[in-house]
Amino acid sequence: MLENYKTVKERGNHEIVIQKSRFIAHFKRTKTEQEALDFIQEIKKEHWNATHNCSAYLIGEQDLIQKANDDGEPSGTAGVPMLEVLKKRRLKDIAVVVTRYFGGIKLGAGGLIRAYGSSVSEGLNHVGVVNRTLCYTMETTIDYTWLGKIENEIRQSLYQLKEITYADLVTIHVYVEANNVDAYLEWMTELTNGQSETKQGKSVYLETDADT
Repeated sequence: MLENYKTVKERGNHEIVIQKSRFIAHFKRTKTEQEALDFIQEIKKEHWNATHNCSAYLIGEQDLIQKANDDGEPSGTAGVPMLEVLKKRRLKDIAVVVTRYFGGIKLGAGGLIRAYGSSVSEGLNHVGVVNRTLCYTMETTIDYTWLGKIENEIRQSLYQLKEITYADLVTIHVYVEANNVDAYLEWMTELTNGQSETKQGKSVYLETDADT
């Protein structure tokens, strides 16, 4: 599993108009190629009367699955420029379809490349991109006498408090980035003078807005 990667924030779309042609970029997070293909077909069905529904997608940790389709536009003027924007942004597990409704003015090969690239780029800026960071839920069990100090230390740290459960002992659940697990274990041992027990729980990806 990747410790950190970027993808589209959520499903969404964004429209721009270039020389009277409408370009509508549709985005979706897709973890498998079949999900990407299903999304493309869904958009094609919705916009069945469009001039073109060009598509591109990147799937997998190492981008092993990447496809581009010009859907009738001159070869290399739509799908590839779209795919290149996704790769330049270093996005993963994402599919995009750009629907074009022709406005009567031909753009030429260079114009098409710029139009489809801009549609994806501006669409991503509109819909949003997130960083997904692999974390583990660390479960630290302590005596009640430690609760005040430990909770305060965690809230002032870089770690994210998930919840606190109360029983005979207190268990503090904290999100810790995968590459910080060892540091967290050492830190918690020092804070409690070794009077705590910490278990590594389930993995989860936490999301934060990306700058680009």
